[in-house]
Amino acid sequence: MTEQAISIQPAKSRVSGYAWYALGLLTLVYLLNFLDRMLIYILFTPIKKEMLFSDVELALLSSTSFVIFYTVLGIPFGRLADKIERKKMIGFGLVAWSIFSGMTGFATDFWTIFACRVMVGVGEATLGPAALSLLSDFFPKEIRATAQGIYSSAIAVGSGLAFLLGGWIADAMGWRYAFFLLGFPGIAVALFVFMLKEPLRGSSETKSEAKSESTLKDLFKTKTLWLHHAGYAVFNIASASVGAWLTVYFVRVHKLSLIEVGLWFGIAMMTGGVAGMAFGGIIADKFREKQIGGRMRVASISALFSGIIWAVMLFGNDAKSLLMLNIVMQAFSLSWLGASFADLNDIVEPKQRGLAVGVYFFIVNVAGYGIAPLVIGRLNDVMNITVNPDAMRLSLLICPIACAVSTLLLWLGSREMNARYNRKLEEALP
Repeated sequence: MTEQAISIQPAKSRVSGYAWYALGLLTLVYLLNFLDRMLIYILFTPIKKEMLFSDVELALLSSTSFVIFYTVLGIPFGRLADKIERKKMIGFGLVAWSIFSGMTGFATDFWTIFACRVMVGVGEATLGPAALSLLSDFFPKEIRATAQGIYSSAIAVGSGLAFLLGGWIADAMGWRYAFFLLGFPGIAVALFVFMLKEPLRGSSETKSEAKSESTLKDLFKTKTLWLHHAGYAVFNIASASVGAWLTVYFVRVHKLSLIEVGLWFGIAMMTGGVAGMAFGGIIADKFREKQIGGRMRVASISALFSGIIWAVMLFGNDAKSLLMLNIVMQAFSLSWLGASFADLNDIVEPKQRGLAVGVYFFIVNVAGYGIAPLVIGRLNDVMNITVNPDAMRLSLLICPIACAVSTLLLWLGSREMNARYNRKLEEALP
């Protein structure tokens, strides 16, 4: 059978009020996750000034230190999330990363900041596999991209608050107080997580779906899954660089102050970013009604537009216009998150979702937060960005190139997902 658009009629499923409460609470936790994760980026300038770090050292502190355990532990934590109460994993993880995020303010040298960032990564590694597994049980597949788009909007809100509040606190009180005031409060939220009621695993699936099983060997032979992982991993190289390096780019190349960049990027993330993730999930679900690979098709379009905007950002010179364009950039660069999680839950069986999410996070985050920041930081140092800030336009060309590659991979993934669905229909025929 040739590949074609497939009509997927959504079932009318009722979602309880408690499911929406759980979504709200998990979204708040994810907000704190990204607030603590992204806070260090807006503090690059004062930390570098006080401690005389190179850009490679900043990349090691902001990304590599965090990613080391965040990605590696994501896989065993994913397996653990398939076996134990997921709310306990999330609650203990939240306590851990909040403590060490706050303690970063006491750091006196490279290695103490590095150690705190490692432990923030350890704590945050518990959230993704457990939270996404919980949401897949609270919400049926027809609206999962919508629910997980709302959940993912915390990335934009948390990052936006990190830039807004972090820049303001650092300017008024010093960078250390930004860690104190924004890190420790997460401990109180953990109390509500421990009181969360868990649904049964697979409770939102049909009986046949909940009982169906496949081996991990079969799962990771799936071409669709690897195109999914590769496409989003490459896209995340550009998406993660928006927060990691584009802020620094505006300070160095366009000579904006720290508080100006924090304000503009905070506004962009909490408007464009939130809108992109919320509406991105809704639109992705609408496309899935027409064809099973519709979500990845939407993501491939987002990657294409992100690449175009990146090119404009790097070669434009009107700072005010570019800051306004950054709102659109945030929308496209973050719109894929809900769709990616929802498709992953469709591809994977209920009892394997925690592990599958752990593997997905490992691949996507190593690319976006592990390799890319180091490569860009090294290019900055080699080209002596301190003396020649404009050279940063060249080092960041990695981002639009990554978007172009992602566009192709996700488009191919969409075609393969449709073809895979057609093959299953043919196999089911008498």
